[in-house]
Amino acid sequence: MDRSIEEISQLKKILMLLGIVFIASNLRAPLTSVGPVISEISNALSLSNTMAGLVTTIPLMAFGLLSSIVPKVSRRYGMAVVLLASLILLSIGLVIRPFGSLITLFLGAALVGVAITVGNVLMPAYIKSNYRKNIGTMMGIYSVAMNLTAALAAGFSISLGKFTEMGWKGSIGVWVVLSLVTILIWLPQVKKKREVQMTSTLGQDEVKVNMYKSKVAWAVTVFMGVQSLLFYCLAAWLPKVAITWGIPSEEAGWLLSYMQFAQLPMTFIGAIIASKLPNQRLLAIGTGVLFAVGIVGLLLFQTTGIVLWCVLIGAASGLAFSLSMLFFVLRTGSTIQAAELSGMAQSIGYLIAACGPPVFGALFDLSESWFLSLVFLVLMSMILITSGTIAGKNEWVK
Repeated sequence: MDRSIEEISQLKKILMLLGIVFIASNLRAPLTSVGPVISEISNALSLSNTMAGLVTTIPLMAFGLLSSIVPKVSRRYGMAVVLLASLILLSIGLVIRPFGSLITLFLGAALVGVAITVGNVLMPAYIKSNYRKNIGTMMGIYSVAMNLTAALAAGFSISLGKFTEMGWKGSIGVWVVLSLVTILIWLPQVKKKREVQMTSTLGQDEVKVNMYKSKVAWAVTVFMGVQSLLFYCLAAWLPKVAITWGIPSEEAGWLLSYMQFAQLPMTFIGAIIASKLPNQRLLAIGTGVLFAVGIVGLLLFQTTGIVLWCVLIGAASGLAFSLSMLFFVLRTGSTIQAAELSGMAQSIGYLIAACGPPVFGALFDLSESWFLSLVFLVLMSMILITSGTIAGKNEWVK
């Protein structure tokens, strides 16, 4: 009897771990799969570059506008239930996005954005609630799953279109299979007694904290926003920067892949190391320094050593993302607070990030050189260091 109970308990733990990994795998792949086929989408639907850009911009704006609302919805219905609803919404969005008119393309993009927003905000809080003794390891696994599928989605997007014989529709539509499988894996979590996870590490969830009046919360928010801005600027513009410097377009595309794959070990190792340190200030400062060194390398040497600069930037991005996710749980005393800090930081942070690529491009238009654009990123690295110095202190929001 005891052995049977133990086996059931182990199965539940495995299903929860699989659920977290699969949800994480859905949070970036539907977005990164679009970039490589954006030209095909534009040609097929006769879109201008501005209109085509909305396919990826709409989800990013959803992150910024809706992240602060998610914790309130979660408190009413429960994290597991809201996450399940988001997976269903994601599946609908992924089906609608490639198989209709221009209106359904944008509607699908909006649904995808709303669904991913829920996962972005709630998963760190869910991990905090269920893995208090292994937060660093679990946040590392979560981050790696998210970024690995993001890199694979970008790398295999065109190949998937050919494999399915559906072109760009297959490239961005095939990810509905992953979301449907995730729904099945996640169902056992919904059957649990409703929201055991909405408990405090201190048993004091009733203590309210106004995140918008907390210095620590604002530092975490700025850190989250600036690291996202740096990543999205380079994800959007690095290939074009390299092409203008004389690198062939195919090789320029691989530079972005090098950057993304360099993120993976840092997202995992960084979270584990950071969770075991008394504070994370040195790691946060080091992240900004790594960004600055990589960007200054591009600025001064351009194509000379460009792979090295991309790898350094990727490592910095992986560590910065990992720290951002970890701050949500390390700087709060309860699951509810973690969700609220996550909501605030991602809401404002992604709005900050959304401003980055247009500014980067505008500075190039202004000077007809990438110099000012890259200097802008160096300045952002300095802000990352400053905010990281505060966010990295061993201090809860209050």
